Amino acid sequence: VHMVEKLNKVVHIERQLVQRLGREPLPEEIAEELEIHTDEVREILRMSQMPISLEKPIGEDEDSSLGDFVPDETAESPFDTTSLSLRRGDVELALASLPDRERRVIELRYGLDGSQPCTLEEVGRAFGVTRERIRQIENNTLKKLEGLPEAQALKDCV
Repeated sequence: VHMVEKLNKVVHIERQLVQRLGREPLPEEIAEELEIHTDEVREILRMSQMPISLEKPIGEDEDSSLGDFVPDETAESPFDTTSLSLRRGDVELALASLPDRERRVIELRYGLDGSQPCTLEEVGRAFGVTRERIRQIENNTLKKLEGLPEAQALKDCV
């Protein structure tokens, strides 16, 4: 941790000097700003350039590896995954309480059946009615959903 702090200070001063000087600073200039030895600045800069394996053992007993502490930014958190799954279940429960036609209009409009959301025009064609009629059905159904006990759990998500 101590080395990381030193590296952060060196990088910070280096950026300031680039701004001030209009060029990359020399290790001597960085050392002067930080009031440390030039050799120490060189060592810190050298170490910052060296790749480190994520398999490198760390800790007193070396029973962990560096990779154990690096978060995977692309992975969904278990909380988000569970929350999404519960919301999906709440949506399915609420929709199941609707008449088939209303449920299908909502599924098509919002892509809840796994497909892409459809326009009013596309849903209207599927049902053989105008897009205005689909808009009316959608609005009435959404109002109806607000009052259903099955949809109460969804209000916390909105």
